[in-house]
Amino acid sequence: MQPLEKINDYKWRLPKSYKQGMRVDGIIYASQDMLPHIIKDKAYEQVANVAFLPGIVKYSLAMPDIHWGYGSSFAYSLGYGPDR
Repeated sequence: MQPLEKINDYKWRLPKSYKQGMRVDGIIYASQDMLPHIIKDKAYEQVANVAFLPGIVKYSLAMPDIHWGYGSSFAYSLGYGPDR
């Protein structure tokens, strides 16, 4: 079972309840056609990993070409608060 919730045709939410300690929800921008690839290689796990980082605000965001990699993946955006 995959943990992503559909927001609209191109936006998917990984709730911060997915893993204990996530500070924010994850948002993945991708079409329905791309989703099986994101789920198969578990790229959403990197969205969760980044959601643990201190100072992250609002969301952990992933762009449509997200794929598994070391650390945070390519096609990833991370915003910190003004104190960073």
